[in-house]
Amino acid sequence: MRYTLKNIAILTVAFFLTIVTFSTSFAANVEVEMLNKQDKERMVYSQKIVRVNVGEKVIWKATSKGHNVEFIKGGVPEGVKKFKSKTSKDTDYTFDVPGIYAYWCTPHKTMGMIGFVIVGDDKSNLEVIKKLRFSGKSKKLAKELFSSL
Repeated sequence: MRYTLKNIAILTVAFFLTIVTFSTSFAANVEVEMLNKQDKERMVYSQKIVRVNVGEKVIWKATSKGHNVEFIKGGVPEGVKKFKSKTSKDTDYTFDVPGIYAYWCTPHKTMGMIGFVIVGDDKSNLEVIKKLRFSGKSKKLAKELFSSL
């Protein structure tokens, strides 16, 4: 078989496309349930803090009705656009920008239904997140969660 520059270029591109496809198709996805009750807590996400790598996805499952996911304004890394899911619907988000993402269930945010996603173990926006205005039970819970970040 005669190897021309064109054949080598085609094989090289095919090789890199295979690597990219292989690495992205096996990215870990994390599932978080939206719940009315878990243990003795009411109106909660099954995991309050989730850690993922850049390019990975979090899937929020509407296990109980009446919940959604909304990124808190100012509570995401710079350049990330607004995200708000529909109520009582499964939703997902692929995290392409490293940093901390603060989110809540819009109807239950004062009841403590908040969570954080840490992407790429980047906590560079933690001080900005700490300045967010939480109210009700979320205020106390946010302080507890900050200490475990």
